[in-house]
Amino acid sequence: MRFLYAIFFALLLCGSAVAQLSNTEINAKTREVSRALRCVVCQNQSIDESDAPLAADMRRLVRRQISEGKSEDEVIAYMRQTYGDYVLLKPPVQRNTFLLWFAPLLLLLGVLIWFIRASKIQED
Repeated sequence: MRFLYAIFFALLLCGSAVAQLSNTEINAKTREVSRALRCVVCQNQSIDESDAPLAADMRRLVRRQISEGKSEDEVIAYMRQTYGDYVLLKPPVQRNTFLLWFAPLLLLLGVLIWFIRASKIQED
């Protein structure tokens, strides 16, 4: 029976050692996530670059969640749920962002068609 207790205790220690991140790892993950999130009060700055007080609060929230053991994807999903899609510096391709992603391509195509038609008119 003592053997089972010893194995259980060893597994418990190993599990907690694996879950704990060092301070430098937490800082690195926090910076990586912070670079992917937009400051909601700044003009197109990540919360990593921003000096706004709200960005500092968001960085602290990201750091706290990472130190609790949440993955980067979980932290980003939480921030997205809390602040909406606007908080993502690279918004996902969805029905409501379709125009955002493909408007430059459509504009370029329109200019190309206009240029071809204008050059054919001048040739005639």
